[in-house]
Amino acid sequence: MSVLKPIYGTEVDLIGEEGAAEPFQIVAEFQLGNQAYAGLQSHDMQKEDEVAFFRITIQDGADPELESIEDDEEWEAVAEAYDDLMFAGDEQP
Repeated sequence: MSVLKPIYGTEVDLIGEEGAAEPFQIVAEFQLGNQAYAGLQSHDMQKEDEVAFFRITIQDGADPELESIEDDEEWEAVAEAYDDLMFAGDEQP
C-alpha cells in the first residue's frame, strides 16, 4: 500500500519549526487498523536511525496530507507496527 510515493516520489518536503522546507525520505507506509501511516526520516534523523511517524489523511479527491500524531498511545502503537514491519524476518533477542 503506497499513497505518498506515487505522488511525491521517495521524498516529501515538510515545513520545520523555523518555517523552512526540509526534505524527508519516505521510509515506510503502512496500515494500522483503518488508518494509514508513514514513517519519514530527515537527513539528520538517518544518521541517528530515528523515524518520525505521521498519520496519512485523504480528503475527497485531494492529495494525501500528513498529520502529526499527538496521542502517546497512538504513537506507541504506530512505532510498534513499524518495528514489526521492518524487523519481521529478524531474530528477536
